[in-house]
Amino acid sequence: MADALRSSKVGLALAGGGPVGGIYEVGAMAALAEALDGVDFGDFDIYVGVSSGAFISAAVANGLGPATLARMLVENDSDQVFDPEMLLRPAFGEYFRRAVSVPLLFWSSLRQYLSDPWHLRLVEAFQALSHAIPAGLFDSAGIDQLLRKLFSTGGRSNDFRQLKHRLFIVATDLDTGESVAFGSSGHDDVPISVAVQASAALPGLFPPVKIGDRYFVDGALIKTLHASVALHEGADLVICLNPLVPFDSRLAAKRAAQEKTRPEPAYLVDGGLPVVLSQTFRAIIHSRMRTGMDRYRLEFEGKDVILFEPTRDDADMFFTNVFSYRGRSRLCEHAYQRTRSDLYRRRHELRPILERHGIHLNLGVLKDHSRSLLSRRRRPDLAASASALDSSLRDLEAWLQTRT
Repeated sequence: MADALRSSKVGLALAGGGPVGGIYEVGAMAALAEALDGVDFGDFDIYVGVSSGAFISAAVANGLGPATLARMLVENDSDQVFDPEMLLRPAFGEYFRRAVSVPLLFWSSLRQYLSDPWHLRLVEAFQALSHAIPAGLFDSAGIDQLLRKLFSTGGRSNDFRQLKHRLFIVATDLDTGESVAFGSSGHDDVPISVAVQASAALPGLFPPVKIGDRYFVDGALIKTLHASVALHEGADLVICLNPLVPFDSRLAAKRAAQEKTRPEPAYLVDGGLPVVLSQTFRAIIHSRMRTGMDRYRLEFEGKDVILFEPTRDDADMFFTNVFSYRGRSRLCEHAYQRTRSDLYRRRHELRPILERHGIHLNLGVLKDHSRSLLSRRRRPDLAASASALDSSLRDLEAWLQTRT
């Protein structure tokens, strides 16, 4: 980072949100990297990641900067970053382990029922069969495999202790409900790839990940961001990204009317159970996160925490399935442009905070509306097209003159 910034410790905290959340974070970071003079995302002092944010923070801490990650996403180079199919592979090993337990559970339940059939309900007696239900539908081992490969080349490392800067990956101990920050003292001997796999093990979708003699699940079960990890490590400024916010359909309808675009359904219930659950989940974690942000101001007086997240009328972020990987270039560009707009809108609020840490908001960059993550190959070059058309017209005119 710039010399002016070296007096301040700066941290980056990334929340979860599935593949779509990770894509949002990459696009948002690309916008921040361009607009914040004095910031080098590869040279932050502390990185904290949870769930899909763990995947992104581990990559950035390992030298894969926002521009590189955005280019990989925009160019659809999924082999280098993320193969969405890895999250949809059935957990056959988990299915098998549970299946072999069914006969023993069945006979044990039957004996229990027959021992007192007049007082013991059938459902109650056979409740033990629920132990045969798999703890997760999909196998997340591909995350470990992909990151092991990614972090074994290019001077990168899969060892917390060998990184240039501190990296913390937060997961939840299933048996105690305790948050564990892998990368901290006593928890830094775990491979980064395994810690990310554990942090992203969303209960019900992915089986808990065994590390030592403990089982771990998604780190967002306790807190959404875990920015406090960076603050406890001495960060003076923490930049936070949260992809998941509750949706305000009425606000979105007003915006659609102003922009003369097709509004989303006015009632989220029309979207069925997935939409209702998504809104419920987002509302719960967002409320919890806001409570945490308020607590940071009281507990860490003199420290600064800046949060970037989608607006509540952002239908693109809400209605895209969090496990979707389609249209990743569009979503990455969407997050990039929305974050640029957010920076400009909040410029008077953010400027004094950032300048306390030697960071300057580059308004020239934010006012340049030609900026985009999309490559020249994907963006039409209007000047070149006009020049080519003009040349073609001249050739046509010369040909017509020879025919007269």
